[in-house]
Amino acid sequence: MSIEVRNITKSFGSFTAVNDVSLTVPTGELVALLGPSGSGKTSLLRIIAGLEKADRGQVLFEGEDATARDVRHRGVGFVFQHYALFRHMTVFENVAFGLRVRPRARRPAESVVRTKVTDLLKLVQLDWLADRYPSQLSGGQRQRVALARALAVEPRVLLLDEPFGSLDAKVRQELRRWLRRLHDEIRVTSVFVTHDQEEALEVSDRVVVMNQGRVEQIGTPADVFERPATPFVMGFLGNVNMFHGRVEGGRAHLGPLSVDYPEHADLSPRDAQGFARPYELDLAREEAGPGFWATLRHVNPAGAIVKLELEDGEKRLVQVEATREQFEALKPAAGERLYVTPRQVRIFVA
Repeated sequence: MSIEVRNITKSFGSFTAVNDVSLTVPTGELVALLGPSGSGKTSLLRIIAGLEKADRGQVLFEGEDATARDVRHRGVGFVFQHYALFRHMTVFENVAFGLRVRPRARRPAESVVRTKVTDLLKLVQLDWLADRYPSQLSGGQRQRVALARALAVEPRVLLLDEPFGSLDAKVRQELRRWLRRLHDEIRVTSVFVTHDQEEALEVSDRVVVMNQGRVEQIGTPADVFERPATPFVMGFLGNVNMFHGRVEGGRAHLGPLSVDYPEHADLSPRDAQGFARPYELDLAREEAGPGFWATLRHVNPAGAIVKLELEDGEKRLVQVEATREQFEALKPAAGERLYVTPRQVRIFVA
């Protein structure tokens, strides 16, 4: 089932949490709402679910206006960050709960409930824990139970609010890969909220980047990462080096860096920002094209990628990432001056 949000606005007192947001989620797509705390992503998700009422705008499911529809009649499954499992119920009973509290006319027979719950627990790979209680499960297992409970009522839309936010990094990685595989199998239209850029880029079909209640960019993970529409998107997605300056006469003068910028050759001087990711910077002991000199201050050699911190002539921090092979070939020493050359600089003009 498709979801369409039209011009949604929501305020809490003088604070505008969602500001005139519009977007469409096609049937069967997995979409991430990504942004920092306070960007409006959870408020938007709760408005789609019917847990919050918008001040203005519409929510449509499959083209039908659902704005005034009660949450119980939206056909939405909601997975909360902190699981919200019933502690006095077993895993099996937690998953069966939504089926057993349906009105009598719509309540399935007990044999149907048992079959459906067993199948769902197998789907989330927890059938062997059906008789356990939530307190006897790990965080990752509890989150999978919460997801199975949401799926039990056969929702037309699945909404997840920071589903892995309270888990440690290793479990988060395992669960997001698992969620992607599960979605590919069941294909229910899904929207999840996250502030974790890596999670959004790895799991989703499309990413909606939000900031201060507005949508900054909507696109595939490759689109928003490789072709950011705004400085905010560029700076929010992954580590970046930022250079402030101006564009003038076909060149961008960005702090220690000066590069060609023919797009602005015939226009008046303007303030600008340049961005380069750490892996887009090369190091050498001799000048090699447009670049600048910087002093190596710290090396973190852990892992396949070596992370280096340098200072330019104005004491500004520059982050560089090199492969282990590149680092071993150069063998730079702390305190050494090195020439930094960007392979790519993305420039945004004010």
